[in-house]
Amino acid sequence: MDAQVALWVVLMLVLLALAFDFMNGFHDAANSIATVVSTGVLKPGQAVVFAAFFNFVAYFVFPLGVAATIGKGIAMPGVVDMHVVFGALVGAITWNIITWYYGIPSSSSHALIGGIVGAVIAKAGTSALVTSGIWKVMTFILVSPTLGFLLGSLLMVAVAWICRRASPSRVDKYFRTLQLFSAGAYSLGHGGNDAQKTAGIIWLLLIAATAANVPGLPEWMKASKDHLPGWVVICCYVTISLGTMFGGWRIVKTMGQRITKLKPVGGFCAETGGAMTLFLATGLGIPVSTTHTITGAIVGVGSTQRASAVRWGVAGNIVWAWVFTIPASAFVAALAYWVSWQVF
Repeated sequence: MDAQVALWVVLMLVLLALAFDFMNGFHDAANSIATVVSTGVLKPGQAVVFAAFFNFVAYFVFPLGVAATIGKGIAMPGVVDMHVVFGALVGAITWNIITWYYGIPSSSSHALIGGIVGAVIAKAGTSALVTSGIWKVMTFILVSPTLGFLLGSLLMVAVAWICRRASPSRVDKYFRTLQLFSAGAYSLGHGGNDAQKTAGIIWLLLIAATAANVPGLPEWMKASKDHLPGWVVICCYVTISLGTMFGGWRIVKTMGQRITKLKPVGGFCAETGGAMTLFLATGLGIPVSTTHTITGAIVGVGSTQRASAVRWGVAGNIVWAWVFTIPASAFVAALAYWVSWQVF
């Protein structure tokens, strides 16, 4: 590849990664605002600005453990190059577009991880994957929605017992205010976990470009396994916040109304349970699906009323989307890697 072309390819891949980050915020806006919109606590326009603000504030709250897992814990050092990054991003973006179009709340996070896995396997086979990192992600595919379910349902039961003597109107009034805090907390967790995933893929790209000695690569773009440039993290947080502001209304409807009908107290419990799960995962440096987490919490809240309160058919369709996310995005990523390698 020509030196001048190589530098432009790096720049274009950084922009493509930020496009994925924007789409992540756009696609996953429902995770942060569906409950607060569906309960009528905030209008849609207010909710997206509210969520975007807390997405960015997460920059000042969480360490960069998730970015490190994506950047160093999925593929073996030295395997990732610009073709692999291109394939991973194309695989993730393609799956996001498909699921957004059909209003299916799939995981942008797992689409990105599936993309990395597919492109790496296409280049060097399964031996080039970091098994411990893959198992960590796969384990939390089950753990995050289960923990969200348990915490959401337990909080709902606890609140029902504490407020057993209060009138429904009074409970509704209090929890309309409290839901602002829970929605803010969930948006904080969403930004902290999801923005770092894009920072991790850009980190991979810049490490590869630095190792390849791409001519003309400026110092501020150079990275190593021990150094993630600060501008990458800031750009990722700003971009995901902007994506959230534009929102993904098809998915908001599914998350907020089609799974189960929520009231402010239910929205509070679902968001708080989901936020607690995300805070734990982000603190441990584990990239989890914010979509899986809030869906599990919403189902948990709905199931405490009665089993029929949850539309299990809708929830089942969502689960199938989860199952297919990693293999589907991996398949597209492998094809994109092959095309990129053939062309360049």
